[in-house]
Amino acid sequence: MPALIRKTLTYVETTHIEGGKAAPRPLVLIAAAAVIKNPWAGRGFVEDLGPEIRDVAPQLGKLLTAMILERTGGGEAVEGYGKSAVVGLDGEVEHASALIHTLRFGNHYRTAVGAKSYLSFCNTRGGANAPIMIPLMHKGDEGARSHYLTIHFAIPDAPAADEIVVALGASIGGRPHHRIGNRYKDLEELGHEASNPAGV
Repeated sequence: MPALIRKTLTYVETTHIEGGKAAPRPLVLIAAAAVIKNPWAGRGFVEDLGPEIRDVAPQLGKLLTAMILERTGGGEAVEGYGKSAVVGLDGEVEHASALIHTLRFGNHYRTAVGAKSYLSFCNTRGGANAPIMIPLMHKGDEGARSHYLTIHFAIPDAPAADEIVVALGASIGGRPHHRIGNRYKDLEELGHEASNPAGV
């Protein structure tokens, strides 16, 4: 069953100055989103979501990954990454979760950018113009707080009650003047052993 896609969009935000100080390099946040017909809409409570997950999630993972890479110029440029879904008011949060919490969706992106850490996520329910928030973390090291970022945008006419917005997010760079350290330093100071897999 092909995903019934009403529209796609790309959101790009570039920060040049933060805290009144020029960034060492601009921080670029990118989101790729698809507005799709909820494949479970109008069917009441569906016990087995598996068939639609297997059909629709891989299509969305492939499409949105390609949209991100088109903007970044390749997977190597992506530093932070994440995913999100917002289901319309007639759907269940489980419907949003179903399409993004499967390796059939996320592995397209994870492989393309050479990631080791898990894809941070957000799954919510809302009406048209609902906030779409994509939390990010460093693709190679979930302890690198410099890349704890959130992409925040909205689509004026989506999701409709019977739709789902599915999105991937990426950052090129971390917070411009990050200075809160990383979790490994905290662990060390608290007397715990810690390893920093990516050295960031």
